[in-house]
Formats: sequence, C-alpha cells, structure tokens
Amino acid sequence: METTRQNKISRLIQKELSMIFQSQTRQMPGVLVSVSAVRISPDMSVCRVYLSVFPSERAEEIVKNVNDNMKSIRFELGTKVGKQLRIIPELKFFIDDSLDYIDNIDRLLKQ
Repeated sequence: METTRQNKISRLIQKELSMIFQSQTRQMPGVLVSVSAVRISPDMSVCRVYLSVFPSERAEEIVKNVNDNMKSIRFELGTKVGKQLRIIPELKFFIDDSLDYIDNIDRLLKQ
C-alpha cells in the first residue's frame, strides 16, 4: 500500500515525464508515448514507469530507446523537479500493454 507521500511524488513524476515525452515525440511523427502509471518504492529510490505506446508494434523499440537514454531523461527530470525532491529516483521503464489486453478480451468475447 502506497503512502500519501509516495502518491504525491508518483503524480509529480508522471506529470513531468509526460511533458518530457511529449516534447521528445514531436520529432517522431506518427508515434504517441504516454505515461500510464508510475510506481515508486517506499524509500523513494526506484521508480517504475509504465509507458503506453501507439502504435503498439513499435512499443518494444521505443521502450528500448527510452531505457538506453534513461540517464538523459533522469537528468531532465531532475532539472524540473529538483526543487521538490532531494533525490531523483532511478527510473525503470516498462511497456504498459493493458490496452492490447483489453482489445484481445473484446475480440475474444465477440467471437
């Protein structure tokens, strides 16, 4: 169960990462990356970020690229939230495939 502080920090990180990805994906037409969920550890040192990528065929490629550039993303996040947080958590990015799962369930129910 997450504490109130964890929830506040998660929302702050989600908002700022969304802004960062929005500015970065403008350079890639036809790709939409959104931050669907952020989970932070109780000691505020590790942050698991779930990304929803459209089109889903490019999700693996995009998340691999994001993980390769994780240090620069963490630095940019630090410049934005450095006044609110003492320590910028280590970021780990994962694919959020819940929309694909929902589509698959709908397709199976319609059969």
